[in-house]
Amino acid sequence: MTFDLGYGTNGFANHRLDDALAIIADLGYTAVALTLDHHHLDPYAADVGARTERLATRLSALGLRVVVETGARYLLDPRRKHHPTLVSENQEVRVDFLVRAKRIAADLGADCVSFWSGVGSSDSWEHLKSGVEAALAGGPAVPLALEPEPCMVVERLDQALRLREELGDPGLLGITVDVGHCVAVEWQDAAACLQQAGGLLMNVQLDDMVQGVHEHLEFGEGQLDLPDTLGALTDLGYTGVAAVELPRHSHAAPVVAGRAFEALRAAKWLAGAEQSLRADPSSIRTFFPVVGRAVPSGEREARTRLLVAYVEHAGDPAEGLTTLYRQGTSAERLGVLRGLAQIGDRVPDTGVELVKDALRCNETGLVAAAMGAFAARHLDQHTWRHGVLKCLFTGIPLTVVSDLDRRADDELRRMVSAFADERRAAGRPVPADALDLLGEAA
Repeated sequence: MTFDLGYGTNGFANHRLDDALAIIADLGYTAVALTLDHHHLDPYAADVGARTERLATRLSALGLRVVVETGARYLLDPRRKHHPTLVSENQEVRVDFLVRAKRIAADLGADCVSFWSGVGSSDSWEHLKSGVEAALAGGPAVPLALEPEPCMVVERLDQALRLREELGDPGLLGITVDVGHCVAVEWQDAAACLQQAGGLLMNVQLDDMVQGVHEHLEFGEGQLDLPDTLGALTDLGYTGVAAVELPRHSHAAPVVAGRAFEALRAAKWLAGAEQSLRADPSSIRTFFPVVGRAVPSGEREARTRLLVAYVEHAGDPAEGLTTLYRQGTSAERLGVLRGLAQIGDRVPDTGVELVKDALRCNETGLVAAAMGAFAARHLDQHTWRHGVLKCLFTGIPLTVVSDLDRRADDELRRMVSAFADERRAAGRPVPADALDLLGEAA
């Protein structure tokens, strides 16, 4: 992948800027999204030129690429958050700020200055256009990247593209996409939004969200498909900065930034593996064994994603799946069995054979995985009943058995009753879930 992963300084609001930059670089990030603010390079400071020069030297020493963000809350008005905006009556204050930001960006060698429209109404559209035109015209020729922001005049990507078109498609006006916003308010997912922005994409903000709620979350806490999102950036050929945007996490900034980097590294690996599988399905033999090391905190989901990609692009996936299972470690065999819930309908005969093999072993993890959703759909009744008994004999809770209530029949209850009688005769307790299946009190 050719884009740079960064972290936003608005997520380090309690740190000195130099300290924040050092931590960001030490964690492995190669870029920073710099929010100009009273404590992080104040554009209104009397010595802003000298401070900018020192910062440029610092960024170069740390190997950090930079984009400039302009979302400081109280920099322009100490009483009203984010005011004034480009749709305010006194928009000239915001325009002046953006021009100052462009000068700083030019001195830092930044990719662009990112900005948003502001909260207004449909009547604000023409006023917004005049403000953007003024910001483009002022100061050095530094690109401006318009960010669609929930509840603002420009809330969605299609509105940002429309504004740019109505302004005559100026070359120095691009797009910032916050992928979390795509989850919250867009009509399509983040990957599709990035593809729609295409060559106009100048800046990317990374965070998680849930649909309908504008709250920046850590990765995995919302509904964003992070590997798919990073994969879309690769497919697009994006070469800019993609920076984590967690402005409300400054209280634990170093820890949160570290978690975010690990999540991004894992997602980046997974996106690359999926891309390779699309081109060469046989590469599953290379990627599947190392999933546990590459994606340690999401191994189960990662293995399933790789299996889905493999099955979708392999001409005849049955033999490959069998090889992965039979030659794999316990973790790899477990991954194949769990993945059958999503891929087994494509290879039902192979899936059934792998499930039967797992039910013959004594590894409780494999037995439990074998009795999942795929077995409920495809296993014959005789084998399925014996799978339930295998769970009881090996101490596996029957909660792992998918569709137990639907598939349980009189013959299974007879078998479980005999099992219970044998336990009682031997003076051993009968598992509670066996009694539940029989409708008996514990």
